[in-house]
Amino acid sequence: MGKLTSALLMGAYLLLSLSAAMWLYVNGSDVGACIAAALGTLGVTFALHNFVNQFLSERRLSKEIDLVRDAHRLMVEAIDNTQKDMVELADRVQHQRVGRTDELTSEVKMLENLVLKLGESIEERLADWRAGPAQIAAPQGAPLSRREQQALALIETVREALIENRVDLYLQPVVSLPQRKTIFYESFSRLRDVTGRVLMPAEYLSVAEPEGLVPSIDNLLLFRCVQIVRRLAKQDRRIGIFCNISLTSLRDEVFFPQFLEFLNENRDLADSLIFELGQDAFASRGALEARHMAKLADMGFKFSIDKVSTIDFDLQDLQRSDVRYVKIGANLLLDQLLSVEGKPALKFLRDIHAGDYASLLARYGIEIVAEKVENERQVVDILEIEIAYAQGHLFGEPRAIKEQVLAETAPPAGFVKATLPQRRRA
Repeated sequence: MGKLTSALLMGAYLLLSLSAAMWLYVNGSDVGACIAAALGTLGVTFALHNFVNQFLSERRLSKEIDLVRDAHRLMVEAIDNTQKDMVELADRVQHQRVGRTDELTSEVKMLENLVLKLGESIEERLADWRAGPAQIAAPQGAPLSRREQQALALIETVREALIENRVDLYLQPVVSLPQRKTIFYESFSRLRDVTGRVLMPAEYLSVAEPEGLVPSIDNLLLFRCVQIVRRLAKQDRRIGIFCNISLTSLRDEVFFPQFLEFLNENRDLADSLIFELGQDAFASRGALEARHMAKLADMGFKFSIDKVSTIDFDLQDLQRSDVRYVKIGANLLLDQLLSVEGKPALKFLRDIHAGDYASLLARYGIEIVAEKVENERQVVDILEIEIAYAQGHLFGEPRAIKEQVLAETAPPAGFVKATLPQRRRA
């Protein structure tokens, strides 16, 4: 009960007792009787007040106790529910671990089946390879030229690197602008000879392609890209990887169906794995390659175009082929800029602002990545034409994946050997 209420009640009780005393006095009672009556009335009212006040306090206390009991009951129920949730969570985690183990076992079995289906036995292929050099000779037994000997030695070095799994995976960051946050990586493969020297693609591709070794290199790179993306996904890192794929791999009727089956088992990685083709390769693709690209697109995988020599794209063709990224060299992109009435424009699109070029491609679902960015001045110019992504040594050079990670992402034994083509006989 508030202090003001108590004061008002006390005043009322006092007035009541005085009224009783005055009534007795008016009716002939003496002063002593009037005072006694006033005190008695005041005492009775005080007693009644205390009784009512105590009753209300006990009632209020009872309600508060009931509220505390309700709160306690709710807390106990919440604890019980939390314990049940924790038990259920532990069960789900356990089931997921078991499920993940089953999934990995299934994946390994599937990869083993993939290896078994990839052509002839390893022994037969190796025997054919070893027999090959002795059978390569000029007509009428003429000796090989120095250049032919060097080419043959390089071919054998490449094949040995593939068989011995001396293939490294390099990753280079692709960043968002202007934040420079790593959003993607581009993957590169590098071969090593027996001494550990790294062979650059320009050094071995000229001899590897005629010998049919490029699919084996691509296949190993594709396999490792999938495994790296899987590893990043396990760490909850939503980062995509651009993985180069050649027309040779797309038309490979032995490997591609099996790789398609492998990707079908990994559809959850479709948003993180982007297959990359050169612009000339994309333009020269045939019906078979286009069908295989469409099969990958049907599973949700996207494509990127690099090695761009002209930025006057057929945007409808890119959109139909599920191309979502085009990588344009920073110098090529900036060389296309010119000033029209004081505003930046492109040489082949003089009627629109240069900054609208990225928006034009975006309407077809295509993002531009400015690659080979080497200095800060290029970054400023790229930002002026509203390019969202960039790649180059300025943001990070290609770096080799650690040996431990490479070991964890290595393909099953015999994977590369089984994909090597037979050596062509003279």
